[in-house]
Amino acid sequence: MINALAIFVLQLIYVPLLTLRTTFVVKGKKVQASLFAFLEAIIYIVSLGIVFSDLKNFLNIGSYILGYGIGVYIGGRIEEKLAIGYRSIHVNLTNYNEDLINKLRELRFGVTTYEGEGINKEKRFKLEIVSHRSRENEVISLIQSLEKNAFIVSYEPTQFRGGYITKQLKKL
Repeated sequence: MINALAIFVLQLIYVPLLTLRTTFVVKGKKVQASLFAFLEAIIYIVSLGIVFSDLKNFLNIGSYILGYGIGVYIGGRIEEKLAIGYRSIHVNLTNYNEDLINKLRELRFGVTTYEGEGINKEKRFKLEIVSHRSRENEVISLIQSLEKNAFIVSYEPTQFRGGYITKQLKKL
């Protein structure tokens, strides 16, 4: 019973570390990813060692499986809370909304505006907004509160140079 509990707890630590390591690798943070990998390997060897020492003990195997599944959920929640990175949010509007643009800029979001035309040659206005990922929902909520019919798409930029965000990063 103690072994099953140890395996379960180790999986609750191991799998979120695995999630974070993967996230840091994808974000280009190799040093942090390496540290997570080191801890991950230790936990992996210990927990699998306990499981493999008695393959007839289904409680240990079940604890490993259950801990892994719950660990995936925990890792996902941690990754959401950390919200590492940036979002490029593209907004299409039917009318130019200066209030929205000014409010976004007041809140220190980088905003670029464009004028274009829709399928039937009607005027459209596009906003490109760069935000920390942790503030993406704030941006979208603000847009939806001021523009009910806005078409919103967000992307994760892999890199950027110059512009408002780069200037803000230098201030930090």
